[in-house]
Amino acid sequence: MIVVANWKMFHTPSQAEMLSKSLVSTLSPKLSQVTNDSQACEVVICPPYVSLERVKTILSPADSSIRLGAQDLHWEEQSARTGKVSADMLADLGVAYVILGHSEQREYFHENNSSVNKKIKAALSNNIKAIICVGESIEQREMGKVNDIINKQILECFLGISKEEAIKCLIAYEPLWAIGTAKAATSSEVQEVHAYIRSVLSDLYDHETATKIQILYGGSVKEENAADLALIRDVDGFLVGGASLVAEKFKAIIMAVLSSPA
Repeated sequence: MIVVANWKMFHTPSQAEMLSKSLVSTLSPKLSQVTNDSQACEVVICPPYVSLERVKTILSPADSSIRLGAQDLHWEEQSARTGKVSADMLADLGVAYVILGHSEQREYFHENNSSVNKKIKAALSNNIKAIICVGESIEQREMGKVNDIINKQILECFLGISKEEAIKCLIAYEPLWAIGTAKAATSSEVQEVHAYIRSVLSDLYDHETATKIQILYGGSVKEENAADLALIRDVDGFLVGGASLVAEKFKAIIMAVLSSPA
């Protein structure tokens, strides 16, 4: 299992440093004490760009269970793109993962599948694993278009990506209607979409490749529902937003994952 903390546009560098210290001091010993009966878990922390360096200094190079991640990148390198950050810049900082195509990027900054595709290729060329977000709106779900939307997103985002490259990617399913709302996806709804994502990957590549690509759930994961979600067959981890901003809440999610059967 893998749990990714997306801090979005929260926490100043000093606050990010304090939260990182709290998480590392508590989680590192727990993550290293996995038994044959418990679930192994890798943790990725994705702070804002300005906090990457601070957080990096907190994460021990010897502790591969807690990795540094970024929230986005630009596909070009060494170009006139004021305000953007390239993949090689992130790689030089030691970033291991990057979130691409997040629903907020798609909604507010006009991200599309084509730009996500170019970003995936830039990330992979710099040995950064891509966490690719897909998901439907409430209107699309009510119209019965969930599979159509997911299929289009995956096929266009993975265009020109070989199966060897694909296994270095992760997919995060974000039902937009369950993010930051009182609504929640049921276990059956989550499993249905995750299984469909796996089937699309199997058709695009092959069954073996599809099973190697981790599929995360990112629809308002909290300490109250983490244990149940971790039991769903095709859920390989979580992309956590708001709950990752509070040390005790995020720790509780990690402990729920670690307590799940292996």
